[in-house]
Amino acid sequence: MRDALRLLRSYLEYLNLLGVESVPSYPEIRNFLDLDPGIPGTMEDLIREIQRCHRCALHRTRTQAVPGEGPHPCSILLVGEAPGREEDLEGRPFVGRAGELLTRMLSAIGLSRREVYITNVVKCRPPGNRTPEKEEIEACRPYLARQIKLVKPRIILGLGSVAARSLLLTEEPLSRLRGRVHYLEGIPVILTYHPAYLLRNPAAKRLAWEDLQLFKKTLDGMA
Repeated sequence: MRDALRLLRSYLEYLNLLGVESVPSYPEIRNFLDLDPGIPGTMEDLIREIQRCHRCALHRTRTQAVPGEGPHPCSILLVGEAPGREEDLEGRPFVGRAGELLTRMLSAIGLSRREVYITNVVKCRPPGNRTPEKEEIEACRPYLARQIKLVKPRIILGLGSVAARSLLLTEEPLSRLRGRVHYLEGIPVILTYHPAYLLRNPAAKRLAWEDLQLFKKTLDGMA
């Protein structure tokens, strides 16, 4: 019940931010995409909203928000956890060592960063690169929902446990979620380890490679 109330509060705050005076009727919320109020707008509009967002305490400690980058619409969407120190300074997702590893991971399956849209569940850096708190994730959920609607991906790759739990609205650990195809309103979702985790735990790279192969097989099967 508390999680449902937080989702509702996050949704209402998002509507208020957009200047909506009446709440549209929706069916029961089954995933966070239901939080998108469906108000027309562009990615540029959304980026400006994110950059001036004060919906959680992270705005007090950020250097700048990190909305995301890449072509839109785009067939492939990558969703990470939250910006780190380098991302907070540059305003771009996945830079530094984790970004370099992600670039190599994409290259290993024949993709480049120019071909994908990359964002995070949380748009501002948590202090000390800590794991985002539940309230911070919920505050950003409407933004991620809108990004998915604007990017219109054919497939999503979730990087890390925060992305996995947020996309699927589950508390299941990543170890139980990876290795198979999930679906978000018909969009295939593949989950794997975050590049920063792989830098700390090189032994997990074998499992991540298996996930990338599943991602590529699923993508190729949609052609």
